[in-house]
Amino acid sequence: MIRPYLRCLAWLGLLLASAAAARPDPDAVLGETLVERGSAFYRFEHFELDSRDGQRHYRVRLAIPRRQPPVSGYPALYLLDGNAALQALREDWLAELDTAEPPLLVLIGPASDRRLDLPARTRDYTPGWPDGRPLQRYGEHDGGGSSAFRELLEQRIRPAVAARQPLDASRQAIWGHSFGGLFVIDTLFAAPMSFQTYIAASPSLWWQPGLLAELERSYRGGAQASLLLLRGSEESARGAAGDSPRARAMAMLPDDALQRLAERLGGHGGLEVTYRELPGLDHGPMLAASLHLALRLAAGLPIRD
Repeated sequence: MIRPYLRCLAWLGLLLASAAAARPDPDAVLGETLVERGSAFYRFEHFELDSRDGQRHYRVRLAIPRRQPPVSGYPALYLLDGNAALQALREDWLAELDTAEPPLLVLIGPASDRRLDLPARTRDYTPGWPDGRPLQRYGEHDGGGSSAFRELLEQRIRPAVAARQPLDASRQAIWGHSFGGLFVIDTLFAAPMSFQTYIAASPSLWWQPGLLAELERSYRGGAQASLLLLRGSEESARGAAGDSPRARAMAMLPDDALQRLAERLGGHGGLEVTYRELPGLDHGPMLAASLHLALRLAAGLPIRD
């Protein structure tokens, strides 16, 4: 009986290690990136700003193609979790973009060397109930501030970017992963004319059970845009361990919830919806994989797994 017992302990250890690895590390730092290494295809600059209440501090990095801008201006791709996106960014990806129409990249992240600012992203990227009812807490960080962050994005960040670089107003895209993916969908519902391309990777549809359905019901269409919804084949809403409020919320979500959402939204005129499942990928690796697809899409290149 000893060997089966040991095998069970080993399996449990691997499961717990995998679950721990899937959680963002609040102490992870950027390390060396393309900003320090340099790129043959892009140059980098940045500016910083604070939230209106002064509680959150942002660094907005611009990755600017070394090519002259088109007459109409650069297409632009706004990247949430900008520090994490910068860490994932690769020179060979930028070389691919240079063969087509390289977009200006706008990486919005914390004004620090941290890969992620967990309190800020939880607050900024998650919606609240339209009627103002209290949110279920899923840990130590408050949520529900997506409207305030969208105001900061629309009224302060985007004008600041446009003042620095010429932009093609007809080719604006936004990408987000996890909570960032939820923000992308929330923005499509709340401000469908803001972007022409919305890319939501592994969106946290489990946030506040029933809330996304309510936001979807309020969406009246009007977007002349494309929406790309991405999920890893190894992601499972039921994979969260334990009996925490977060785990219970995740367990309530069907594994095909994102595909069903794509099918429903595809019925709205003017909105071109694509759903793709990337084989062999779990939630964490989906950040880099989806970023690569978003870059290609923004440059007018065909997307591929």
